[in-house]
Amino acid sequence: MNIRHNFRRRAATFAAALAAGAIALTGCSGSGAGGSGGAGGGSADASDITVGVAMPTQTSERWIADGNAVKEGLEAAGYKVDLQFANDDIPTQTQQIDQMITNGADILVVAAIDGTALSSQLDAAGAANIPVVSYDRLIRDNENVDFYVSFDNYKVGVAQGTALLYGMGLTDRDGKELADRPKGPMNIELFAGSPDDNNANFFFSGAMDTLKPFIDDGTLVVKSGQTAFDTVATLRWSQEAAQKRMEDLITSTYGGGSEKLAGVLSPFDGISRGIITALQGAGYGPSLADGLPVVTGQDAEIASVKLIADGVQQSTIFKDTRKLAAQAVTVVSAIAAGEEPEANDTTTYDNGVKVVPSYLLEVTTIFKDNIQDEIIASGYYTEDEVKSGVAN
Repeated sequence: MNIRHNFRRRAATFAAALAAGAIALTGCSGSGAGGSGGAGGGSADASDITVGVAMPTQTSERWIADGNAVKEGLEAAGYKVDLQFANDDIPTQTQQIDQMITNGADILVVAAIDGTALSSQLDAAGAANIPVVSYDRLIRDNENVDFYVSFDNYKVGVAQGTALLYGMGLTDRDGKELADRPKGPMNIELFAGSPDDNNANFFFSGAMDTLKPFIDDGTLVVKSGQTAFDTVATLRWSQEAAQKRMEDLITSTYGGGSEKLAGVLSPFDGISRGIITALQGAGYGPSLADGLPVVTGQDAEIASVKLIADGVQQSTIFKDTRKLAAQAVTVVSAIAAGEEPEANDTTTYDNGVKVVPSYLLEVTTIFKDNIQDEIIASGYYTEDEVKSGVAN
């Protein structure tokens, strides 16, 4: 079925159901919640709508910020919000979403722990005509995913790969190869995100496509030979697992001391900090100026922004969760009005059953010299927070 036609059909059914409920509540007087008719020509007021927001965990400051920003944005727009964090436990998240449906949620915004583990919940949402917005992580293998809001995840990977190349002196910041670059060979190792997160594949693909020419010509060497996504993936984006794997790689591949590691591709700041801890424990560093390998990252977590300011971690990808949350609110508002949300990508994100219409945001690479302009000046963190490494 045509994607747009299918969305319009579901949105119209949803708006009609809300309008019918609003009319019943006002005794058909025309003066209550749905009496004046909203942007969708008969949708209920925001105050009549409950949005269930399911976030994966509170162990990452990024997801705490996302959950709070989405909740605050929706409440400011007048919606009732049921925000739940699942602490990276799949059964907990499925139970939370089941309860949201049982409690009468009208719209769901879901950042999945495992993008393949919510089929029964999405089936229930579809049967109840509850629209589902997939938030940052694409929910897979189900037709009842109405919209996707995220960052351009392939470009995130490209930015990470480019940051690694730039940090090793092979390209400029834009990825243009330098004429006087080192000829190599230079040893690198690769880390990827959680295999149950659809985004992790996009990050890794973008990064590897960027690094591949330098690997193919022998400038970069993955000395361990571990280059397949399944081999380098880090379940649940675990900092502890990443530290253990890096320690094992140092022992097995660089234990003799004659071979040095020059850089590590890391897809997430928590993983980056685990890698850096392992490297420092093995005698590298303690900073980039002292020979610590170049380590990339993602999410601009405050602890890693401090490490970048201190010359320890080389870079991170700044995904402004305020903008993503605002876009989620925009999408919810369009759905609530019985309208089709604006999409800027209708071809990329195939969830295995359908291509999900998407709105993708741009990202910024953070280095030591642009923390002030991109992070502090934007109000994301204060100067004192960056200095302390603790967000207030």
